[in-house]
Amino acid sequence: MARRNESRLDQAVEAAQWLKELRETNNDTFLPLFWDKHRYLVLKGGGGSGKSIFAGRKILERAATEPGHRFLVVRKVAKTLRTSCFNQLKSQAYEYYEDQVEKIPKGESSDMYITFRNGSQILFAGLDDVEKLKSIFDITGIWIEEASEVLESDFNQLDIRLRTQCPYYLQFIISFNPISITHWLKRRFFDLDISDTTERENFRALTRTHESTYKDNRFLRLEAIRTLENFKHTDPYYYRVYCLGEWGVTGTSVFDAEKVTARLLEKIKPAAMGDFTYSYDGMRVTDIRWTDSKAGGISIYKPPEAGVPYVIGCDTAGDGSDSFVAQVLDNRTGEQVAVLRQTYDEDLFAKQVFCLGMHYNTALIGVETNYSTFPVMELERLRYPKQYVRESIDDYTHKVKKSYGFQTNSKTRPVIIAGLVEVVRESVELICHTTTLEEMLTFVRNEDGRAEAEAGAHDDCVMALAIAHYIRPKQRYLQELPSEEKRKWTADMWEDYRRASTEVQAYLRKKWGEPG
Repeated sequence: MARRNESRLDQAVEAAQWLKELRETNNDTFLPLFWDKHRYLVLKGGGGSGKSIFAGRKILERAATEPGHRFLVVRKVAKTLRTSCFNQLKSQAYEYYEDQVEKIPKGESSDMYITFRNGSQILFAGLDDVEKLKSIFDITGIWIEEASEVLESDFNQLDIRLRTQCPYYLQFIISFNPISITHWLKRRFFDLDISDTTERENFRALTRTHESTYKDNRFLRLEAIRTLENFKHTDPYYYRVYCLGEWGVTGTSVFDAEKVTARLLEKIKPAAMGDFTYSYDGMRVTDIRWTDSKAGGISIYKPPEAGVPYVIGCDTAGDGSDSFVAQVLDNRTGEQVAVLRQTYDEDLFAKQVFCLGMHYNTALIGVETNYSTFPVMELERLRYPKQYVRESIDDYTHKVKKSYGFQTNSKTRPVIIAGLVEVVRESVELICHTTTLEEMLTFVRNEDGRAEAEAGAHDDCVMALAIAHYIRPKQRYLQELPSEEKRKWTADMWEDYRRASTEVQAYLRKKWGEPG
């Protein structure tokens, strides 16, 4: 009995010494995570926070004390592993676990792995090294370093591979700097809105997120701290994103990234979502009704006000890669009041835009016609009363030619984008729609200086909003107050009114009074 008690005492002393060493060699913010067993341990942090040092230490600790592990450490590009993760873990292994390490290959061209006397292994592979990944099996844990470089599809493939039967818990450690507010990591692990109670509890059982900054790292050298804090004065936005770990972008967005990001973080919700239902007899759209639906393609932030002038800019789906979009603005202020964004057939898109325009006081509608003229032709066939008309010079007659719709070309494109850049710079509060703001962050200048969506991103909301702002001068700016006296117009008066120009129509309404 005495020996058993003595053995337990020895174990207790060893445990106390181990815990003391752990506390002395690690930052306090990460200590509880050594015991964390969630499948996804997501480490979001600014530069110099120490999250990568912790991730490496936890993997080494488990490999050294839990026999038979096969940990996999990955980055997007294989050649970056040697100078980052491999060198870091090799240094930590020699410092804390040298008596338990069996082999670490040396040489710049050698394979990268660490083996332990208890049979555990730590393997290294880039997600671009397909053949190397194929040869790695029976994985018991994965660390993804710089996960912001990794595609969601890459992560899903790794997730499938972490299904090994073993006596220990299986865990992803995902470490990254949150440089992009539009990144899948934010959507998947930080912004997931699950209404179902059971699904929400399942998510919480699987996932733990952790945030840290350089201020949590007591081992950071004073010189490094001064360098990071100097960004407060030289580049405040970079300081917030890279040093403090706030969501944002560090690329060269065409729009003011700081203002767009700040507006995004307000997380403005629409007042209503849904679509329009209507009756259609093959010629006319009638009996227009709004139908609430969370799955609807239209987000309404402000309902129409009587007499207020509105404009609608539309971007069509083009080659099919983007959505159909319509942006609705209060023309008095330029405020975004509604957005249609959905993957419709062209005829259905035209009918929804027809209903949207009628709903917003017969708004002026400007549809982009680069890829297809069908929507403007359909609106004309349905007798929508107020489409944007552009003027051009006919190549044959050299006369002014008028056409429905907006044409985006080498001359008009820079103009409408410049106009929207000014709107964002001066009045970003006019924009509410989350997807529109997210697209602005990924709207960049390419190597030739052309402003466009970065690879894999979309710009349909941006272009529709730019068109809406551009066509505003073609619509009135003042609200029409209800006339105190309404008149009953005769059939002859209505006929004269419909045949008249816009200027004459305004004169007739003033002369005859508003029709009752």
